[in-house]
Amino acid sequence: MTYVLEYHKDVIRQDIPALSGEWRKWIKRAIENRLVVHPELYSKPLRKSLKGYRKLRVGDWRVIFRIQTRMVKILVIKNRSIVYKTVVKRLTQ
Repeated sequence: MTYVLEYHKDVIRQDIPALSGEWRKWIKRAIENRLVVHPELYSKPLRKSLKGYRKLRVGDWRVIFRIQTRMVKILVIKNRSIVYKTVVKRLTQ
């Protein structure tokens, strides 16, 4: 079974353009090969205030997302140093 990807508007406007060309390829490949097929297998659940969300690790980058039936909603793609601050801001918007 495959999942449908849905990106938050800020992922398209801010996160993806901020990636270097090489990291953009790696993260795109990881999303297409892992999250589309088995998102729960390749990711780890988040805890506390981010319960219900999951993270996919790609080097020092994190993809934060939520699984809803057959859809994977990607909320943030950022470096591990700032990803959790960004998630909190996007959830309150």
